[in-house]
Amino acid sequence: MSQLEIKNLHVSIENKEILKGLSLTVNQGEIHAIMGPNGTGKSTLAYTLMGHPNYMVTEGEIIFKGKNLLELEPDERSRAGIFLAFQYPVAIPGVTVANFLRSALNARRRALNPEDKGLPILEFRKMLKEKMDMLKMDHAFAGRYLNDGFSGGEKKRAEILQMAALKPEIAILDETDSGLDIDALRVVSEGVNALSGPDLGVVVITHYQRLLNYIKPQFVHIMMHGRIVESGGPDLALHLEESGYDWVREKYEEVPEV
Repeated sequence: MSQLEIKNLHVSIENKEILKGLSLTVNQGEIHAIMGPNGTGKSTLAYTLMGHPNYMVTEGEIIFKGKNLLELEPDERSRAGIFLAFQYPVAIPGVTVANFLRSALNARRRALNPEDKGLPILEFRKMLKEKMDMLKMDHAFAGRYLNDGFSGGEKKRAEILQMAALKPEIAILDETDSGLDIDALRVVSEGVNALSGPDLGVVVITHYQRLLNYIKPQFVHIMMHGRIVESGGPDLALHLEESGYDWVREKYEEVPEV
């Protein structure tokens, strides 16, 4: 079983510290939800895990399968089994969903074996259709340009299809519910649930309980002031829905620096 262990993580952007000693452990097969108000560092955590160059780690470690991810490039982290579903996926006009996925899979294979000729196209098509059927997606979706003209729900479904094809061990979903209406939210959540199981650990970053009505976490964490301040089970998310974040702010009010 793979484990992602974040130890005392401090991260700055343009000399401003955003994460201030965050620690978290996620095991393969677990679903964790991270909640918190705007500006507390949730997306900073997601981008740091994948190695975004604008986020400077000043202290701490991110250990995955015995390796410090901070020593790996983003593509190496992906090949190791880490996946990030973006809050705002970028459109790539002229590149179909199918070609994008096949290129990504073949790049992984060549990284492991430079002599690899790539996934045979018939084998790839069979795999892609199986994944799309599992996610209840129209096969015609694969022929569209990636995220070009997609609705919010279609962009998020494309991210889930990428996750299905790449088969990560730990997936970070950065505000997957952002911009979705209730029907799109349900469809995307069903896709995540279809992939969940003992081989996949999931970190769901969200503001709202509504997503957790569909994706059921075993663990819920509250971020405040750049670190996790409260952890519990699903009842913690329900408490936030009822009471908001004021009680957390009052309990963990940050002392101004002198």
